Amino acid sequence: MTNLQQKLSSAIQLRESNKHEEARALLLSLHGEFPGDPQVNYQCAWIHDLLGLEREAIPFYEKAVEMGLSGEDLQGALLGMGSTYRCIGEYQKAKETFEHALEIFPGHHEYKAFLAMTQYNLGEYTKAMELLLNSLADTSKDEGILRYQRAIRFYSDKLDETW
Repeated sequence: MTNLQQKLSSAIQLRESNKHEEARALLLSLHGEFPGDPQVNYQCAWIHDLLGLEREAIPFYEKAVEMGLSGEDLQGALLGMGSTYRCIGEYQKAKETFEHALEIFPGHHEYKAFLAMTQYNLGEYTKAMELLLNSLADTSKDEGILRYQRAIRFYSDKLDETW
């Protein structure tokens, strides 16, 4: 294990132990040494988000993704970045982030839920409801939802219609 990996591991342990300010200090120090490391940037973004410093988290998320973060870390970074954009009112950037995430990870319904929230924020109520209803039909194990799954799907894009 390299020195960087050891320090990152220590920072993660501090974060998981609710020693958030200590984790932030260590991560910012690591960022000073390794500004181009995607994992360092991702962990910096995460701790800033955790501390309610959303605007400070954004550049770290962007850099981590830009620098080639992959796998589960990329999944988490895209969700965190999109959610953070949404929280600060950058709805179009949030929408683009979640749509991009769904291109890479199409089976991940968490992105659909956050995209639906963003669509709501953008006034795209019909799209938001359609996305949520179809996601519910796709993922629910509830007996009642499963029983009416076909109807839920049918009506998902026809909410404003009457017969």
